[in-house]
Amino acid sequence: MTAQAIDFDKQALKEKYREERDKRLRTDGNEQYVEIKTHFPELLEDPYVAKQERAPKTDHVKFTFIGGGFAGLVVGARVKEAGIDDVRILEKGGDFGGTWYWNRYPGAQCDTAAMIYMPLLEETGHMPSEKYVHAPEILEQCQRIGKQYDLYDNALFHTEVQELTWDEDKGVWHVRTNRGDDFTTQYIGMGTGPLHVPKLPGIPGLETFKGHAFHTSRWDYDYTGGDAKGALMENLKDKRVVIIGTGATSVQAVPHLARACGKLYVVQRTPSSVDVRDNGPIDPDWFKSIAEPGWQQKWLMNFTANQTGQWAEEDLVQDGWTDLSKRIWSKIKALPEDKRTPQDMMDAWEDSDFEKMEEIRARVDTIVGEPETAQKLKAWYRQLCKRPCFHDQYLDAFNNPSTELLDTNGKGVESIDETGFTVNGQHYDVDCIIYASGFEVGTSHERRAGFDMVGRDGEKLSEHWQEGMRTKHGIHMHGFPNAFIVQPTQGANLISNVPHNIADSGLTIAAILGHAEKVGASRVEVTKEAEQAWFDLLATNAGRMLGSQDCTPGYYNNEGQDPGSQSAMNVGYPAGALAYFNYIDGWRNDGKFDGLDFS
Repeated sequence: MTAQAIDFDKQALKEKYREERDKRLRTDGNEQYVEIKTHFPELLEDPYVAKQERAPKTDHVKFTFIGGGFAGLVVGARVKEAGIDDVRILEKGGDFGGTWYWNRYPGAQCDTAAMIYMPLLEETGHMPSEKYVHAPEILEQCQRIGKQYDLYDNALFHTEVQELTWDEDKGVWHVRTNRGDDFTTQYIGMGTGPLHVPKLPGIPGLETFKGHAFHTSRWDYDYTGGDAKGALMENLKDKRVVIIGTGATSVQAVPHLARACGKLYVVQRTPSSVDVRDNGPIDPDWFKSIAEPGWQQKWLMNFTANQTGQWAEEDLVQDGWTDLSKRIWSKIKALPEDKRTPQDMMDAWEDSDFEKMEEIRARVDTIVGEPETAQKLKAWYRQLCKRPCFHDQYLDAFNNPSTELLDTNGKGVESIDETGFTVNGQHYDVDCIIYASGFEVGTSHERRAGFDMVGRDGEKLSEHWQEGMRTKHGIHMHGFPNAFIVQPTQGANLISNVPHNIADSGLTIAAILGHAEKVGASRVEVTKEAEQAWFDLLATNAGRMLGSQDCTPGYYNNEGQDPGSQSAMNVGYPAGALAYFNYIDGWRNDGKFDGLDFS
């Protein structure tokens, strides 16, 4: 579809965007946040599953994967399908799930349609209950995969890697953990993800509060009552509660808090853009009619095609992401041939974004009854400057008389003391502080992972990536034999549906290991020349879709600070995500595995 043009003053909007951005810029960037494990380790404790005592492992396994989220589950499943049964997954949580193990806050659900977000639906035979399923169902799918593929048998939960070192003489990786494990593995995979280390805002007096406090990724239902399935949090009926942060997590949690709390304060530094969600149940008869062999891969590729302007004949997913893309690309394709210059195309893109954001801001006025509150809830930036949100109850929550928006005009909370917090010079007493402050993104990989892997000749991964990430396909690193990483960057880099990247990497890794077993190889490594060639290809990319320094500060753009030259290669395949998925499918199926050395 193509949006109807909306009358607006383009230059005035640009000036407004710039004004709102500038008032939020801070010189401390990522340093404004506090590392929880150093300052508040008690907030990292697992409130869901008790740690089980066990003897340390000192054995040898064929394939080990670090991280029990989607990446570990999908790769583990595909490796087992390739005939390798000796698989061990290490996970710091008490069960599989990764992000969906920790995120059990009320209202948590996927932002991308479940049909393409939840992994291995066809393989497990699971039909999503809703277009956008809630967190408990996603966690159940993770557990279903673990059970179906016998991944629980050798898994180590509540376990964190501390050292990972390559032994060149023996051709194995040494793995040492916080549970005393010291074992070896022929192959190692890593899927620690970018959103698993919670952070806190560095508010003065943070440690002095005497009431109850927790991070949304460690939701305390013993205190609030209710449960992750949405039961009323009855323990909050006479409590004064503040939630600090208004990003994607808060957008989902606030409606549940609003109907439960005696008084709810929502502290906002920057409003989220909140578009229509339009969730609903999936009809079993309809699902049965479309679930023919290969259906999920078909849906994945259809979504990616519509995201990248190479439209399929139909839009199977029909969500906010495909709507945004179709609007943009329809404007670009409507340009006359002689006007399809890079600048004209960027102007068309910008016009489409302005129109969409005007619609989103206008939606606030149709829902929020109090005009001043409505004005403060409007997002003044381009839609992809911050993570787009979709929800049908968030804005309405501010019509609840017990819910109060405390907009800080971009400044955040001024201070915290024993009884509460201060914003805009006014102090508020509260019984509970909930931090919806997100996860570390702009910190180093080794800090988030908790270890710095050491490859051949003692080279650390941080040293290999000293001048920026360097891989082939975003999976292989020269000097790190038998090692694989699973993440989007330097591959498809499809950020709107990260699980597609993960699912594809699982197929690639399984194909490589299957080939190694077939030819009797014990080692596989990308050559230095192939890694460099891929690096050179990536350098022809026009640039990152996200992360403009013109945007309001956030984790997409390194809190508005120059990310440095190291981030220049945080890009994807130059021809786009759809082209990458087609390319890598041919690469792993032609039997040549160009660029890899098997020995």
